[in-house]
Amino acid sequence: MTRSALVVRGGWDGHRPVEATDMFVPFLADHDFDVRVEDSPEVYADATLMAEVDLVVQCVTMSEISRDAFLGLRAAVERGAGLAGWHGGIADSYRNNSDYLQLIGGQFATHPSKHPDLCCGDETDNFLTYDVEITELGRRHEITAGVDDFTLMTEQYWVLHDDLIDVLATTTHPVQPYHPWHRPITSPAVWTRRWGAGRIFVATPGHSLDVLRDAHVRTIIERGMLWASSTESE
Repeated sequence: MTRSALVVRGGWDGHRPVEATDMFVPFLADHDFDVRVEDSPEVYADATLMAEVDLVVQCVTMSEISRDAFLGLRAAVERGAGLAGWHGGIADSYRNNSDYLQLIGGQFATHPSKHPDLCCGDETDNFLTYDVEITELGRRHEITAGVDDFTLMTEQYWVLHDDLIDVLATTTHPVQPYHPWHRPITSPAVWTRRWGAGRIFVATPGHSLDVLRDAHVRTIIERGMLWASSTESE
């Protein structure tokens, strides 16, 4: 049976929203989704469209969202639509809307940098080698089951979050003499959330196309989209 997927992309160009989402459109089509692509979150204000959507894949870093558009997105999730995304396209969207932050359950705060002596003033200042560790829940969950811990060299997201998320993978920011914190900080790297009848999936890796091509990251995102689109009980 064909289902409906809405891909919404835009915001900061540095995350390559067009190219990044284009990587996953064929996967959705291969899994019997009728895919519609929009370049603005204002499509969420279309109540008729949102009443029929089974999955929203969002890649909109920062930017702004109108009240009507946000209410349309939240209502769609509450009635059972899935919401899925990666990196800043979902965890650093619409900073002006606190209700959106509550819906997602986790918000980008920063990505710590290299030692100051190694910084050169471009995006690579924030590229660190770090581990993504699958949690005990993650080892049993259909999104991450069979995925081993893995290592990336990219932005390592420091995330503020609440206790209503189910964390499937984490990453730990170590103590460094050039940073002001005094003990290691563990942030969720992959999580799910239930909101009304809907499912939300978030993966924080995904800064670049190379990261999205990583076999672990791509597998998690593909499985996460399918999980979010399902209305079956867990």
